[in-house]
Amino acid sequence: MGVPAPRLRRRLDEGERLLGVLLRLPSEDLLEMAAVSGFDFVLIDCEHGPADVVELRRHVTVAQLHGVDVLVRTGSDEPALVLRALDQGAAGVVAPHTDDPATATRLVDSVRYPPHGHRGFATYTRAGDFGRVPAAEHRERAAQALVIGMIESPDGVRAVDAVLDVPGLDGLMVGAADLAASRTGDDPPLQECLDTVHRAVAAHGALRMDIVLTPEQASASFGAGAQLVVYNTAEVLMRHLAQLAAVRPR
Repeated sequence: MGVPAPRLRRRLDEGERLLGVLLRLPSEDLLEMAAVSGFDFVLIDCEHGPADVVELRRHVTVAQLHGVDVLVRTGSDEPALVLRALDQGAAGVVAPHTDDPATATRLVDSVRYPPHGHRGFATYTRAGDFGRVPAAEHRERAAQALVIGMIESPDGVRAVDAVLDVPGLDGLMVGAADLAASRTGDDPPLQECLDTVHRAVAAHGALRMDIVLTPEQASASFGAGAQLVVYNTAEVLMRHLAQLAAVRPR
């Protein structure tokens, strides 16, 4: 049977719009619950969550057993983690603070094998089916990895067209919390910043990934053109737990 090749890019190329969950808690049970619930992918947060590659490997394996692909959110400028996540079989990476063309270029460079990048080449990893996949086929599989950057500052909003011009960058997600935190009184309102990025993504024909909290927001994002929508699971769980706890008599 072998280790399955990721399918996210093919599904997106075929016009599917995909729904996932963001998990930053190291829990195979949560991941498996998301998989059996019918989600298309899982985004594992190694930026704000514990970036343990051994645990990440287990999560990727469990997800793939259920036919669900995994994206990994790395930290800023972490080529070593990009390589190791992809070697474990991740379908791609989502990188924070991709707010200028130089950062976007380094991101793409860390994902692609030579001559298009500088990712270390190895076929004996899990992604290479432990050496059973021929080198040429392994290169073809690796070329399918998704590369999603995150715009997280007013500078990134202003540079969004230049960021999207970087060859090999597949799409963008806005990190609204960081963007809001980094705004000053001289910057446009948050919604205007979001609209600027989304218009640029659409104009460039790039992928748009949105992070949402409710089914209503997810539907609105799909309706506005997002191809990838992901629920912030920690926020959703905490809100639901607060609702459950609110019935306690005072």
